[in-house]
Amino acid sequence: MIVKQFRTGGDRNFGYLAADEHSGDALVVDASWDPRSIADFAAGHGYRVRYVFSTHSHADHTNGNEEMARLTGLHPLLYGDICPLTGTRVEDGALFPLGSLSVHILHTPGHTPDSICLHAGDALFTGDTLFTGKVGGTCSGEEAAAEYDSLRRLLKELPPSTTVYPGHDYGERPITTLGDEKASNPFLLQPDLNAFIALKNNWAAFKKAHGIK
Repeated sequence: MIVKQFRTGGDRNFGYLAADEHSGDALVVDASWDPRSIADFAAGHGYRVRYVFSTHSHADHTNGNEEMARLTGLHPLLYGDICPLTGTRVEDGALFPLGSLSVHILHTPGHTPDSICLHAGDALFTGDTLFTGKVGGTCSGEEAAAEYDSLRRLLKELPPSTTVYPGHDYGERPITTLGDEKASNPFLLQPDLNAFIALKNNWAAFKKAHGIK
């Protein structure tokens, strides 16, 4: 599988094109701010975009969807949408064929109720659920609890070698792996939900104390 990461603008947003190298079928993830650069890359390299996904509905991840729809003729898909090409609903456990691969949808609420991660090959597109050394922001204890459960699920269900492609360049490096995050991400090192929420509530002080940007 081939993955191309794009720095699309906004608040250090990332967009992605991922392609099955055997068939040339591709998907786009979070085509925000600069969708044309992604569409041009696909066309220039002979990739056929089959799907356009958004990891959640925040504007900084969806504001390129209208243009991407014009460029590709595809309906951008968010959680709960039905793909007009396959008839498949974007929901937990859904599979979308991509050449010799399948795109597996994981519903990962927390940062938003409609957050999803997309797993294809050895790649995991996490949007604002998981960053390098950080996790997505939440506004309540209920949201934090949902995010905690979502993160634990990712670590439980997917191999440590899975490459994580986050929605923003917020960490020390633009990509990571689930194994590296399990070993070093302060949020994933917390022993239980209460400790996870406590770290969220004291994140500014924790970052200052540990020199985290």
